[in-house]
Amino acid sequence: MDSHAAEVAQGERFEFGKNWAWFLTDLNNSRIAEAEQSLRNMLGAASLSGANFLDIGSGSGLFSLAARRLGARVHSFDYDPHSVNCTRELHRRYFPNDASWTVESGSALDESYVRSLGQFDVVYSWGVLHHTGSMWQALANAALPVKAGGKLFIAIYNDQGTASRRWKKVKQIYNELPRPLRFLVVWPSFWVLNWRSMVKDLLRGRPFQSIREHGRERGMSFWRDLIDWVGGYPFEVATPEQIFDFYRDRGFTLTRLHTCAGSLGCNEFVFEKTGQA
Repeated sequence: MDSHAAEVAQGERFEFGKNWAWFLTDLNNSRIAEAEQSLRNMLGAASLSGANFLDIGSGSGLFSLAARRLGARVHSFDYDPHSVNCTRELHRRYFPNDASWTVESGSALDESYVRSLGQFDVVYSWGVLHHTGSMWQALANAALPVKAGGKLFIAIYNDQGTASRRWKKVKQIYNELPRPLRFLVVWPSFWVLNWRSMVKDLLRGRPFQSIREHGRERGMSFWRDLIDWVGGYPFEVATPEQIFDFYRDRGFTLTRLHTCAGSLGCNEFVFEKTGQA
């Protein structure tokens, strides 16, 4: 993890794990249940009992926890040491001494490591692979541990052209600034991202409703997601068509798609491995 620390020190990488550590202080049963329902909905399964579940870039550990509660045997890994610690903390809180959930450090860009993990019924990587610094290599590696007939569930930032390039610059500036000055990027970004919804909420007589309900379908937090978005670097994007073609050529069939309707945010994909690359 020395390389991670060096990248952070040079302003080349956001410390996702430290952000997730704050998120865990607000984690409750309602958010965990929402995360579980999110997996059920996208995977089309009421339970993951008996399934092997790989969480690539486990972050807070919330979705590893959700998968374990749904009955899966879970393997979680992350490149960020603080994210690894967050996931281990949820393991300790909810499944102490449970051999059916393992947590370790690892990189989605390390092909040898990913291959060494074996084959899984579900490979999950939500909002992670576009932060590796080499997204297409990470996307290719994520396909390796999916067993025949297994599912790959990923979420990748939507390509908005010039808008995406502007946000990439914002993220670079955030990470290059000293910590006490990062609010100079966060607060303008807050208003740019939220002023329309705040005006609509006010006109409807429900001020700040959009902020209060943010991320409810995935059990997430508005403020942590805001910091994650503004600071999230490295940063790459793709169109839905690019992701579809990439995995079709590797023997995968798209079974579920949820787009962000051409806006900011992630397009979600569930693929099934139906052939050979």
